[in-house]
Amino acid sequence: MDPIFQHQLLQTRRQFFGHTGLRLGGLALANLMGTTSQAATGTRIQPTLPGFPHFKPKAKALIYVHMSGGPSQLDLWDYKPDLQKYYDQELPKSVRGDQRITTMTSGQSKLAVAPSLFKFAQHGQCGRWVSELLPHTAKVVDDIALIKTVNTTAINHDPACTFVMTGSEIPGRASLGSWLSYGLGSESNDLPAFVCLTPRYPLSSNGQALFSRMWNSGFLPTGHTGVVLRGAGDPVLYLQNPDGLATTERRTMLDALGKLNQQGFNRLGDPEIQTRISQYEMAFRMQSSVPELVDVSKESPATLELYGAEVIKSGSFAHNALMARRLVERGVRVVQIMHRGWDQHGTLPRDIRNQCMDTDQGVGALIQDLKLRGMLNDTLVIWGGEFGRTVYSQGGLSATDYGRDHHPRNFCMWMAGGGVKGGLSIGETDDYSYNIVDAPVPLFDLNATILHCMGIDHEKFTYPSQGLDMRLTGVEPAKVLKQILA
Repeated sequence: MDPIFQHQLLQTRRQFFGHTGLRLGGLALANLMGTTSQAATGTRIQPTLPGFPHFKPKAKALIYVHMSGGPSQLDLWDYKPDLQKYYDQELPKSVRGDQRITTMTSGQSKLAVAPSLFKFAQHGQCGRWVSELLPHTAKVVDDIALIKTVNTTAINHDPACTFVMTGSEIPGRASLGSWLSYGLGSESNDLPAFVCLTPRYPLSSNGQALFSRMWNSGFLPTGHTGVVLRGAGDPVLYLQNPDGLATTERRTMLDALGKLNQQGFNRLGDPEIQTRISQYEMAFRMQSSVPELVDVSKESPATLELYGAEVIKSGSFAHNALMARRLVERGVRVVQIMHRGWDQHGTLPRDIRNQCMDTDQGVGALIQDLKLRGMLNDTLVIWGGEFGRTVYSQGGLSATDYGRDHHPRNFCMWMAGGGVKGGLSIGETDDYSYNIVDAPVPLFDLNATILHCMGIDHEKFTYPSQGLDMRLTGVEPAKVLKQILA
C-alpha cells in the first residue's frame, strides 16, 4: 500500500482537521459569508466542486415531479386495448411467474384482469397514445420522452420511494437533489441549491406520508439537504424576524454568531459547524428572497391562465408547478415537486380521475411555460412515481370500479427538456403490462442518464462513507440511456 495513503487512512478526524481545517477555515468562512459585493462579482455561496461538471451539460437545472403512491401505467400511458377480451379472467400463471405479490392481494381467491375504463387517443406528431385523463399533458407529448419499462426491486412504498430518490432501498443514502447540490452548487446566492415543494393534504384520496429521506443529504454535508417550502402557512417556518427585531440587528447578531462558530470550528474541526454558518447566512438572505418568490401577482394573466384557477392557492399543485419555474429562473439547481395520493388499491377510477384533475394542467403548463421562455432546452423535467400498478384488481371487480395493487416489474416515467429527445418512447411490455419484453430500464440507468444530462459522469461522482466510495448509481452496472439523448 502507498505509505502516504496509509498514513491518511490512519489519521483521526481531529488530526485531519488540525492539519487542514485551521488553514482553510478562514477561506471557507469568507466564501460562505459572502457579502453583497461578492455576489455582485459573481462569487457563489454554494459553488460547484472543482472539476465539475465533467463535460458540457445539456441541462443546468432539474425539476423532478414525484407522484407518490404509484400511478397506474395501465390507466395513463401503457395502452392495452386487447385487455378487454380478458376482463375478469384469472391472470395466467405463465404471466405472473414466480413474482412475489403483496399481502394485500396474495390471499385473494382470484387475480381478475381489470382492463382500463378510460379511453386512449393518439396525440402529437409522434402519435403517442395517451389516456383521456391527461388532456393537458397530451398537448406536449412531442416534447417528452416516455419510458414504459422502468423497474424497481421494491414492492412497498417506503423502500420504493427511498430507492427512486436515493438509488438505494437502504435509508441513510443521499437523495438525487442533494447529490446535484453537492456537485454543482447553486447559481443563486439568495436561494438554496435544492428546494422541495410539498403539497396540501389531499381531500379525496389516500394521502400517505412523505418521507424526509427523499430530500435528505444522507452522508453528504447537511447543507445539501433540500429546503422544504410548505404548502400552507409560512413557506419556511421561523424564517422571518420576530416582532421588534430589525434586519440590521439580525445582521449584527449573525456576524457575531459567525465569529463564535468559527472559533468552535478552529477548536474542534467539525465541518458541520461550517454548514451551520452557511445555513444561517442563507436563512438571512431568504428573508427577502422568499416573499418575492412566492408573490405571483406580477405574473402575466396569460401565464396564470395557463396554469389554471388553482395557481393562486398556495400548496396547490398548479402553484407548486409555477413555483418550480420561478425557482429555476432564479438559479436554483434542483426543484422537487411532491404530490401524494396515487396509492389506489380501491375505487381507482374515481381517485385517479381526481389526481389527474389536480395535476394534469399544472404539468402541461410547466412544460409549455418553460418552452415559451426558452428555458426548456436547459431544464430537465422528470415525471413519475415509485412503482406501477397491477393489471389484476385488488378486491372486487365490476364494470365501473376496480383497484390495483403495487407492481414493481414495470411502470412509466417520462423526461423532457435539457438533453432529452422529445416524442420518443422507450421499451415495451407484454399484453398485460405485467412484464417487460423490450428495453428494461432499471432505476440505476435512469439516474445515470439524469446525471449525464447535467454534465456528470456517474462513475466518477463518488463520496467516501462507511469505507465505501458511494455513488448515486450504486455498485451495480449502470448505463446512460443514449437513445433518449438529443
